[in-house]
This record gives sequence, C-alpha cells and structure tokens, in this order.
Amino acid sequence: MAAVNGDDKPLQKISDAFKVLASVAQDSKSADMELAPFSRACTHVCPLFGCLGIAFMFAEKDFVAKVQDLAEASNSIKTLQSMIDQDVQNNCVRTAGSHTRNLLRVKRGLDMIRLLFEYMLVAEGSSLRDPASKAYEKALAPYHGWAIRKAVSAGLYTLPTKEQLLVKFNEDEATARVLMQNYVTACTPVLQYVDNLFISRDLGTDW
Repeated sequence: MAAVNGDDKPLQKISDAFKVLASVAQDSKSADMELAPFSRACTHVCPLFGCLGIAFMFAEKDFVAKVQDLAEASNSIKTLQSMIDQDVQNNCVRTAGSHTRNLLRVKRGLDMIRLLFEYMLVAEGSSLRDPASKAYEKALAPYHGWAIRKAVSAGLYTLPTKEQLLVKFNEDEATARVLMQNYVTACTPVLQYVDNLFISRDLGTDW
C-alpha cells in the first residue's frame, strides 16, 4: 500500500507535477505528452488513495497497479500518443491489461481525486463522507460492480475526518486548500487531453 510518512508532501508533489503536465496539455505547439513524466505525476497521487482508508482500498490497489504498468511502459514508449497507437495497431486497446485500458482507468482515478478536492473545498464541517461519496459516484461507481460499490458505501463510515487527512498530508488547512485547488486547476486540462486522445481515435471512454 502506498503511504505518506515522515516529511512527505504529497499535495505539493502532485501540485508541482500536474502544473508541468497542464502546460503541455494547454500548449497547442508543444510536443506530444511524454509517458514518463505523466506516469511519475500519477505515482504522487497513489498515496492519496491510501490515506482514505479501507473505503477505497480496491481503488487504491487498482490505481497503483495500473500506474506501475504505465511507468514500466515508459521505459520503451515515449509518448501517450504512441502508446495508444501501438495498442490500436495490435488490436488490443480493450484487452485486459493493455496500456491503453490502464490509462483510461488511471484517468478515472485522477478524476476521482480531482472531484474529491473540489467537493472538499466547498464542504462545511470535518466529515469527508459526502465529498468522497459524490466523487466516487461520479468518477468510479458507473464502472464498478455491485459488490465493490457496496464495499465502498460501507467503508465511507470509516473515512478519516478532514483534519485527520490533513495530518496525513503533512499540511495545515490553509496550505492544503491552495494545493488542492492547484491540483484541480492543473488536472482538468490534463484529463481533457487524455480524453481527446481517445475521442480523436474513435475509441470512446465509456468502457
């Protein structure tokens, strides 16, 4: 399980990493987005799922495994575009374990954390149950079976409070709010960029 400990600053790491990716996603004249920095940015998100506890244990394991696959793929594949095109050529886009399929699921995990932060930033009180429930229902639940959805629902009652989560992040509320908003802002064009890779190749994203 990915964990946060010592002086780790996961929110600062994802804020910095996704700002770089966003600059690529928003620059129409830039080269294609490289897979190595994308996968490294995603590894910084892994501990965030671990901080949410058993409610998202399955999502964490799934996300971590698929990010690891993309990181390994980056040793031989330079860009997200070439990775997808390679799977298209090999007719394995939707095959379980394909890099493209894993990329789609990583994108959903990134979106879930983005939504969680969005809802946390406007929520009152210290409970994470409502923000986490809304984020899960929108980003991941449509693609999970009944058993997983039920397990997540039950696990929501074991979520840490906002204050406990910030302790795990090694941040106070003021700095955390800034960094969460930074991630939300930077992640949005990156997610759109990935969506466009699928849409431009008529692959769809609802599978």
